[in-house]
Order: sequence, then C-alpha cells, then structure tokens
Amino acid sequence: MSLTAQVKQEIAGVSPGTNQARAAQVTSILRFTGALQMISHRYIIEAELESEELALRLGREIGALYGVRARLGRSSAGKQGHTSYFVRVIEQGDTLARQTGLMDGRNRIVRGLPNRLTLGTADILAAIWRGAFIAAGTLSDPGRSASLEITCPNRETAMALVGSAGRLGITAKAREVRGVNRVVLREVEAINAMLGTIGAKQVLTEWEKLRQRRETRATANRLVNFDDANLRRSARAAVTACARVERAFEILGDDVPEHLRYAGELRLQYREASLDELGQRADPPMTKDAVAGRVRRLLSLADRSASDRGIPGTMESVPEGEDLD
Repeated sequence: MSLTAQVKQEIAGVSPGTNQARAAQVTSILRFTGALQMISHRYIIEAELESEELALRLGREIGALYGVRARLGRSSAGKQGHTSYFVRVIEQGDTLARQTGLMDGRNRIVRGLPNRLTLGTADILAAIWRGAFIAAGTLSDPGRSASLEITCPNRETAMALVGSAGRLGITAKAREVRGVNRVVLREVEAINAMLGTIGAKQVLTEWEKLRQRRETRATANRLVNFDDANLRRSARAAVTACARVERAFEILGDDVPEHLRYAGELRLQYREASLDELGQRADPPMTKDAVAGRVRRLLSLADRSASDRGIPGTMESVPEGEDLD
C-alpha cells in the first residue's frame, strides 16, 4: 500500500472532535472533490473518493450533521481508471451546499473555503486539512523530492488552504503547474507537522524512519565518493611528485644536500604512500609537513639549477594529464 493510501486509511478513522470540526471536514472533502455541480438546472453534490470506507464515512457524516440522505455508489471510471466510490446528494443538493458553505445565501458558489472555517480554531483548521488530504492529497516517499501535496479545484481554494496551514504554524506554498493548482509542503519539518496535525501518527513514524534510513545511506555514499576523490587526488599528486623528484636527481647529480636526498628517496621508495605515511616510515619519523617541505626544497633547488643551465626543469618530466594536486 502506498504512503498516500496509508495516510487516507489512518485519518479516515480520526474523529475531528466538535460538530464544527466535523462540519469543516465534510465541507473540505466536498470542496476538494469538486462535488458541487449543476445538472438540469439544479444543483447536485457528488463526491468521488478512492475507497469505500471513505465514502461510507462521508455519507454517514452528511446524514448525522445535516439530516440529508446521501446515495453511495461504485464506479470503475475513477481517477487513473481505478475503482472509485461516490457519495451523491440530488434532492437536497442546493440545501446542503448552503449549509456547508459551498454556496452563499444568494445561491452563488463560493470559490474558496468559507471564512468561518479558515478563521476557525486549531481543530477546525486541522479538519480542513484532513478533509483536503482525504479528497485530493498525496504523500511521496522521503528523499530529495519529498512532498505532501493537495490538488485544488482553483486558486482561491489553494490560497485558503495555505492560509489555514499558516495559522497552524506550518509553511505551505501554492503552485500552479499546467493549469492545475496545488498546495505543496516540501520541508521535512512541515510534512512531519502536518501529518501529526491531521492524525496520521502511524504513517508519520514510518515516514520518519524511512527518511532517516535513506539519509544515512545517502551520507554513507557521499563519504565513499569523497574518500574516492581524495584517493584519486593523492594518487595523481604522488605520480607527479615522483616524476619531478626523479628529474631533480638527474639535474643535481651529486650536488643534493643529504637531508633533501633522503626525503626524495623516501618519496620514490614508497610511491603510493601519503605524506603522512612517508613521515611515519622515515627514520627518525617526521611530520608530513616536514616531508613535504624537504621535497619542495629539493624540487626548487633543481629548478633553479636547470634555469641557470638552460635545460628543462622538473615539470618537464610530469606525465601528460597529471597536475600538481
């Protein structure tokens, strides 16, 4: 089962609390399913949901709160061709629309959400978001593109949902992509907070565990790649240094100070070793800075001698494609 389906299954069993919060959740589900329609000069309400459990709950709530009987049905032509379930109110559709705030007293459709809900208490705001997710929400797997999204019927509804999240202390953003309005949460803290707010506690625990596992794996991969890059740079630097030291010995011949010769020979003897390892192999041991300093002075001395004599310096021996990393 997908994370989205798990969230919807879990929050379907959450009690909104007060009758005002229950009504807010019903209104939100109807708004985000685009339920209010006009057919044959009369308003009907038809909400399409993804599971029978969600449809049954919505039907029961409409009856309990508004005394309106809703018909439940099943359709195979739902979203993406999957089986869906609908809740339909025909005879009293306009009455229910006015009672839920989807239509005002002048029979004008409210494009957003009723102000009395979006300016309500925390339980009402949570109910709005719970209903919106049940109707049109998705939760993606944690990762770089993790998100909690609500598909909205219009811009006004999206902005109302963003405002409701803000009053809950949660940052959400409205986006319009290819004519579709969405409200998106991308920050991990915001997603966690919203899942907790709407009552998806079990999914929140699972989502957080999965996120932490993926972050640990990604960190391990980054460290491996970092180590590999460092090893490659060290290997290139060692090849370059060895080639230059060999050329320095050719240029200077017997005119090499003994302490510089020792450092150069150490470099050539242990070609793949790091400077730190060279220092440990020295007798007596030296720091890596001491080894590096002696090798630099050896190369500098050879390059000055080569310049005075008009012959190629130590860089002439560096293999093509290598550098001084």
